[in-house]
Amino acid sequence: MLAVEQIIACGLNEAEASKITEAVNRILPTQSPTACWYEISRYILTPQHPFALHQLLYETVYADFDRAKYGSPPAWFPTDEDITEANITRIMADLHIKTYPEFHAWSAANRDTFWQMMIDVLGIRATDTYTEARKDATGISTRLAKLNIVESCFNAPDDAIAIVTQRENDENLTTLTYHELESLTNRVANGLVDIGVKQGDAVAIDMPMTAESVAIYLGIVKAGCVVIGIADSFAPEEIATRLRIGNAKAIFTQDYINRAGKRLPLYEKVSAANAPKAVVFSCKGGETIAHPQREDDMTWQDFLSDTETFTAVPCHPDANTNVLFSSGTTGEPKAIPWTHTTPIKSAADAYLHHDVHPGDVLAWYTNLGWMMGPWLIYASLINRATIALYEGGSPTGRDFGVFVQNAKVSMLGVVPTLVRSWKNTGCMHGLDWHAIRVFSSTGECSNPEEMLYLMSLAGYKPVIEYCGGTEIGGGYITGTRVQPAAPSTFTTPALGVDFLLFDDDGNLSDNGEVFIVSPSLGLSISLLNADHNEVYFAGTPQPNLRRHGDAIERLGNGFETEPWLAGAKYRVLGRVDDTMNLSGIKVSAAEIEEVLNVVNGIQETAAVAISPKDGGPSQLVIYAVLAASEAAPAKQVLHATLQTALSEHLNPLFRIHDVVIVGALPRTASNKVMRRLLRQQVV
Repeated sequence: MLAVEQIIACGLNEAEASKITEAVNRILPTQSPTACWYEISRYILTPQHPFALHQLLYETVYADFDRAKYGSPPAWFPTDEDITEANITRIMADLHIKTYPEFHAWSAANRDTFWQMMIDVLGIRATDTYTEARKDATGISTRLAKLNIVESCFNAPDDAIAIVTQRENDENLTTLTYHELESLTNRVANGLVDIGVKQGDAVAIDMPMTAESVAIYLGIVKAGCVVIGIADSFAPEEIATRLRIGNAKAIFTQDYINRAGKRLPLYEKVSAANAPKAVVFSCKGGETIAHPQREDDMTWQDFLSDTETFTAVPCHPDANTNVLFSSGTTGEPKAIPWTHTTPIKSAADAYLHHDVHPGDVLAWYTNLGWMMGPWLIYASLINRATIALYEGGSPTGRDFGVFVQNAKVSMLGVVPTLVRSWKNTGCMHGLDWHAIRVFSSTGECSNPEEMLYLMSLAGYKPVIEYCGGTEIGGGYITGTRVQPAAPSTFTTPALGVDFLLFDDDGNLSDNGEVFIVSPSLGLSISLLNADHNEVYFAGTPQPNLRRHGDAIERLGNGFETEPWLAGAKYRVLGRVDDTMNLSGIKVSAAEIEEVLNVVNGIQETAAVAISPKDGGPSQLVIYAVLAASEAAPAKQVLHATLQTALSEHLNPLFRIHDVVIVGALPRTASNKVMRRLLRQQVV
């Protein structure tokens, strides 16, 4: 039972604390933990309450829950209405399937039928079809003979809103209808023809995520060409590498990026990369840059055609549409092509697992150099939803949260580092995020406390943990809105795909390396600069298994007495490369960081294992970024604090060899911590 003093300590006054204490203590002895939390999260807690109260009540309700065995307990439960209105439920009804596990099993056993069904459900438009399904390079049989995937992005009514944007320091929202976006897309495609770009040519984009860059992306693909995606944060050398690998014939860029009050040069970096012909957009929108730096370059205004109609170039389903690059930390990045069928996977994941409906508003702070940029375009437009873009500002501040509020975002995508920043600063407290139906988290392993915090910001909406990759076109493990959501846990392999786990000895296991059971739409079929078969299939435990590189633990449920909660849960432990052996015990970097990231005064940590020069057991080194408000403690004090947390909350046998305080952790364009780089720095 709770004492009123515990509630007051969370920051409430005595009167409100007494009221909540009485209500909670009345519920606790009479119902199961899940029923208690369902009632408390829906009818007692609000986003205006301090998170300390949310955390106290969650921990109190689930005080006896075995987290080591079962992971986090559920924090959100679908209502009957949620389940009835879900896209998944409608398809299950059509197939006469009664439970979600049966649906997943059916989708994995009948992949050709499942993917053709999704092509039909999503309204994928084909220029030409086979009378009977034929197998393409993905290994999946469909009736698609020729198509241009961009045509399927414009099935919404002309006056529906395709994009809503807001610029930093501008309170006004700007919208673009589907008709306006299609017209701009066509003007880009015509402009490409005018400058001599031909079908199959590669054209790079090095721009922030704006309405114009979305139209440029779609225009390139509609013209039958291939987008080379380059993150706008890359240095000239990295830009040059990607232009060379992709064999780009031209590049779209911007003069400057306005970001968090700073003016950062972009066109200058593109020029320094010795890029091909550049089309340069002005960060001021309609205003043109004074003069391109190079003779062959041209302004956006001079490039853009006045012709607003364009017939999409029909392509083979396996023709490339986009080249994205892996987040490798050493050597040349893998160049991974998307085809005209890859976006079907993106849109299907959004439709099924994120439950996106026409008119929904999707926001994910991203760029076209990371797979979530193209994913956001296709997940939104093919599903006749709206893309929400915050231009120029940083997503770490309250202004971004106000944009989410004003744009009435219904699906908000995050990376865990961003949520950690929001929690540490409290910048999103008190905003009205009632329009959010679902969050999604990807890019790195998340922390349960931070995901509970994220849920609380919108009055408890589910977080769909979503793990996959560029070479998948979406996720292979995820969640749904028809299953309970527990912080930082996954509930299902993605529909239409499945995976197996193998331990270090090659045996099937509940804790091990994940291998995807192919085939599936979305899975890559080639690499531009590496042997695809060698990278993904050589040396796998069984035929048709595809290496992915993640380590996963299958968890028990912990609610065997409540059948509606039945089913396994999963915890992603990070990359196989990020696992380590300490004191003879295998542990992932993510497990260590989950414990250390919640220590007072810590912004984030990265755990790496170092092999001593003279041999012997691996040594654990922790890189620590301090919270901005904290003064740097003495190194030995911080070392002792982190060691205590690790010993008390994970394993006392794990000993920290060294602690390195840094201003920031090195990250790839897709926000993954570059632990290999950190290991090199220790030696």
